[in-house]
Amino acid sequence: MIETVAKFIRQHGLLKPGERAGVAASGGADSVALLRALLELHNKLGIVLVVVHFNHKIRGAESDDDERFVRELAEEFGLSFLRGEGDVPAYSREHGLGMEEAARKLRYKYFSTLFQPEEGRTLPMLDKIATAHTQNDQAETVLMRLLRGAGTRGLSGIHTSLADMDPEDTHHRLNLGAPRIIRPLLAITRDEIVDYLRSINQPWREDSSNRLLEHTRNRVRHELIPALEREFNPAITRVLAEHAEIAQAEEEYWNSQVEQVLPTVYAAGRNILNVDSLLKLPLALQRRVIRTVAERNGLTLDFEHIEAVRRLAHCKAGLKPRQVALPGGAADLAVRDGILELILRLGSLNTPAAQDYEYRLPVPGSVAVPEIGVYIRARLVTVQEEGKTAFQSYNQAQLLNPLTLSAGLTVRNWRPGDRFWPAHTKSPKKVKELLQKMAETERRSWPVVISGNEIVWMRGFPSPACFSLPANAPASTRGLLIEESETENL
Repeated sequence: MIETVAKFIRQHGLLKPGERAGVAASGGADSVALLRALLELHNKLGIVLVVVHFNHKIRGAESDDDERFVRELAEEFGLSFLRGEGDVPAYSREHGLGMEEAARKLRYKYFSTLFQPEEGRTLPMLDKIATAHTQNDQAETVLMRLLRGAGTRGLSGIHTSLADMDPEDTHHRLNLGAPRIIRPLLAITRDEIVDYLRSINQPWREDSSNRLLEHTRNRVRHELIPALEREFNPAITRVLAEHAEIAQAEEEYWNSQVEQVLPTVYAAGRNILNVDSLLKLPLALQRRVIRTVAERNGLTLDFEHIEAVRRLAHCKAGLKPRQVALPGGAADLAVRDGILELILRLGSLNTPAAQDYEYRLPVPGSVAVPEIGVYIRARLVTVQEEGKTAFQSYNQAQLLNPLTLSAGLTVRNWRPGDRFWPAHTKSPKKVKELLQKMAETERRSWPVVISGNEIVWMRGFPSPACFSLPANAPASTRGLLIEESETENL
């Protein structure tokens, strides 16, 4: 294990001769193994070690016993000991955070003070702090982010080194400053750590809260990953860690691409995005440029919000809504000297409340919906068109069954009390609940198609099974396809 850690440190340039490195030690197996490994390597690396401990005050006397254990370990090896503390339960309540997130924020806030000179502290400030994140932690992080929804930036997981002080802040990953937080154990598994500690007869502390299944990470660690190892892939931990490494390289590349194209589409001094230039970029760059500009203006956008901004920029000019609400801010569209410009800003949406709309949808035919800046079209198609293979045919679930529909269809925004039954769900849902994660303005104007008194189509959701063609419908069966377009003719 020691050679693997040494190789990882050299490969990633984590430590340099002469640096003062704090070892973040909780007393658990991972951090104790990190301390012992760096003790074995510190002469070869030419570094000075300091033990750093933060008492979270979560487990009462047990937390104090952890601190005592770490302090005695530092004394045993003649190392300086730095400690901080914070009332994590109180901080969690005051800021509406989960216990794990609150603990992390307070811990890293304390770490940040150790890189600055401080009156009354006898020890010099630190150059680096090493934390004991392992390959297992990496796998758990990637899986948790995948389950809650993340792009490549989120799936890049735990980075080998960071300049910022919040390792979970996946919205600011450029890390342009000198790395201060390092993770020398990311190539080491938890089993390797336990074997190593036993081989040198080194005891460690067990955190009883690590067994509580009320915490998401613990359920992933003790239930989900073992099930994946048992039923799907025994090497799932390594595979997920490799995925993070791939995603990190992808992020590094795309960040460089964004920095390269940003001056061509964004006037930073005036905070203006040129819409025509933006829309000439590949889709991946459009999304990343919008996210970067939003972050530079203090906005954090999820995928739905980025797509809302893209739709605002992408609609046919004559149909454009002029604003889109975003979390904590808004996107404004303006025309200056014939040039479309987009502004992402903090603050409230300065627009009147969205008005209800309702239009008849001819079959076949299309109707303009200026309130949302699109055309909605209905056309009859066969499941498998002549000359096309089965792989090029329509999925029956995409097509409405004309025999189940009334004579006239209506396009309108959803209304309070509306319910919709997406395919593959157990029961109808309130539309309000289905759209709860959407930006407010988009949510109020979200389009549905009505047949009689039933919603048979809703943007972004599979149509109800009772209105769709059956899965065994012959290839020659005709179904109704409802689509959105930025132009009248697809």
